Amino acid sequence: MRARPFAPILAAVEQTGLVPRGAMRLEKSEQRGELAEFNAIVLAGMAGRDGWSAFAASAEAGDGIDHPLDRWSRRVIEALAGDLGAVAFFPFGGPPYWPFQQWAQRSEPVHPSPIGLLIHPRYGLWHSYRGALGFREPIDVPELAATRSPCDSCLERWCLNTCPVGAFSPGDYDVAVCVGHLKNAAGADCMGVGCRARRACPVGAEHAYGAEQANFTMRAFLKACNSQSLSR
Repeated sequence: MRARPFAPILAAVEQTGLVPRGAMRLEKSEQRGELAEFNAIVLAGMAGRDGWSAFAASAEAGDGIDHPLDRWSRRVIEALAGDLGAVAFFPFGGPPYWPFQQWAQRSEPVHPSPIGLLIHPRYGLWHSYRGALGFREPIDVPELAATRSPCDSCLERWCLNTCPVGAFSPGDYDVAVCVGHLKNAAGADCMGVGCRARRACPVGAEHAYGAEQANFTMRAFLKACNSQSLSR
């Protein structure tokens, strides 16, 4: 079967206001269960401030109902999947919980950072994945060149050393300490303009979220943590 061209798919993602975040071919060993019929995955999300304005202008952003970004992402990506003859997958709303971080590392040059977030060579820690398109037919996906993480050459480890409450350490993230800080007046800086540890990374600093986007992200994070604690 002749592979489907990749460029028109990227263009279709861009037309939604989202950012194409790379693509990957599924290995034979992965083509099982609910992925049995699929050959390729194409990721969509936000990169820096790109993609935010499309959401901010949406009905979901201002309707006052919970999970506006997830609802907008689902509406937009499911419609796009229908147009392209694909199936939409999301990093939220599971089970099933799809391996988005694994997919991301096989789709574009991102690597795990010391604080757990994936780091991008251009956007640093300022990016996210909002969904994926699964294609049953082969896609003409370009090979991903091997790259080294920007963190490999970072001696200062600003991301580990800047958190005002020491929530981060190598291989560990104390969520409870972080949440406790965000709930107090001392956490106003992180809540207002974004996690201080994330902001400390020099890679992609020029792509850091604007205040509205950063505050939205922090409020959503805090709300999710509160919901999880209440459900236990």
